[in-house]
Amino acid sequence: MKRAIVTGGAGLIGSGICEALAGAGWDVAAFDLRPGDGPARQVHCDVTDEASVAQAFSTLGWDNLDLLVNNAGIAGADSGPIEALSLAQWRRVTDSHLTGAFLMTRAAVPLLRDGGSIVNMASTRAFMSEPDTEAYAAAKGGLVALTHALAISLGPRLRANAIAPGWIASGEGLSAADHAQHPVGRVGGAGDIADAVLYLAAAGFVTGQVLTVDGGMTRKMIYQD
Repeated sequence: MKRAIVTGGAGLIGSGICEALAGAGWDVAAFDLRPGDGPARQVHCDVTDEASVAQAFSTLGWDNLDLLVNNAGIAGADSGPIEALSLAQWRRVTDSHLTGAFLMTRAAVPLLRDGGSIVNMASTRAFMSEPDTEAYAAAKGGLVALTHALAISLGPRLRANAIAPGWIASGEGLSAADHAQHPVGRVGGAGDIADAVLYLAAAGFVTGQVLTVDGGMTRKMIYQD
């Protein structure tokens, strides 16, 4: 049986990934600060803390691995005006996404079996922005760069790719206008990202790439009337 670790496994996207992998026959561990539910084994982990990551791997006790999904990170891109953004808040955001992915990857690489892969959760905000999102955008942009660096360093034994989700929601509280602004006609769901993870886990000739899953929004020209 193939084995996968998903960080941020208790959240919307993370739990969707865990469910999809388990449904496809994978043995799945969810690393998160919060307890989750579902088919994955729950392992408490603060991905920003070196000792916590080491303890989580020790608690899990696996001696091999096929897939690492670096999905953990503080949600919510708006951190306020740059002139008011504290260094502590900057580090809190960037560490949760980027440093966490580094620490998890460093710990996972010795366990990953030949042909295994790493999937980093970037964002369309790595390529386009709203105001006051500097910390989040920088963290996600860093994940894109980390991805292609890992692909070169770890190949050909391992592959590394990233997913750049657009608007992903549970479906509650969304308006017809929310859905209509997407070229595919709807806001995305966790299952859309889980499908992308399953694809990248199996795509043996794909590495160093960023797969954008956003319903076409980054290809839509928007003009103000």
